[in-house]
Amino acid sequence: MKLFSWNVNGLRAVLSKGAFQSFIEKYQPDILCLQETKAHQGQAEVDLPEYEEIWNSAERAGYSGTAIFTKIKPLSVRYGFFEEQEALDGWEDAFGDARREGRVLTAEFEGFYLVNVYVPNEKDDLGRMKYRETVWDKALLQYMKKLEQTKPVVICGDFNVAHEEIDLARPKENEGHAGFTQSGRRGMTNYLSNGFVDTWRALHPDEQKFSWWSYRGGARMRNVGWRIDYFLASEGLMKQIKNAEIHDEVMGSDHCPIELEII
Repeated sequence: MKLFSWNVNGLRAVLSKGAFQSFIEKYQPDILCLQETKAHQGQAEVDLPEYEEIWNSAERAGYSGTAIFTKIKPLSVRYGFFEEQEALDGWEDAFGDARREGRVLTAEFEGFYLVNVYVPNEKDDLGRMKYRETVWDKALLQYMKKLEQTKPVVICGDFNVAHEEIDLARPKENEGHAGFTQSGRRGMTNYLSNGFVDTWRALHPDEQKFSWWSYRGGARMRNVGWRIDYFLASEGLMKQIKNAEIHDEVMGSDHCPIELEII
């Protein structure tokens, strides 16, 4: 089974470029998780009759959103967190309310839960750094662990953080900046220290490869990028994971797709 995750930075834009259609034709994912769809179902003309479409769109038009396209019918679907996570204090801040932004979408399959996430970024002025650590990361870890009580979990998407220095081209220059703060990195460390594995790093311990590049300064052409898109998996699933890849050759967004193959 081949799982893919891709922050498309606007599904309609990627469709208009033909990049989405070319990607599907070449890679034929069994399950595709999208982030930052910036659309509701029906607003983007997707002609994929072999896939079931599951959308969790933001209330705000043209913003955020996740979707899952799957050839395998899920046993169940959940939009957002469990009630106890969403009941935590502090969800609303000056930038909005992440519960209403379509940032979490879960599909249950026979062998695992698949959680598709688009994690809020910390903002250039770090105005959402505390929110990330004290509200979002706390709620997401609780959610992952509760799901794991029933069956293993695969969680994928744009986590908006480079975990270690190897995960970005210029770590010294970006130390303390959004996406590479101690706070954000600590959030990823917490996931990994609570039974989840960074699958790509586990299979490629010394390789430097990126999944996101700024549109500024020709960063992608020069490969000055960051690895901020991940497949994390419950430790017990690692024996079933055959391969993990970052497809930096795929264009169409400021992110590229990542892949996880499960046997």
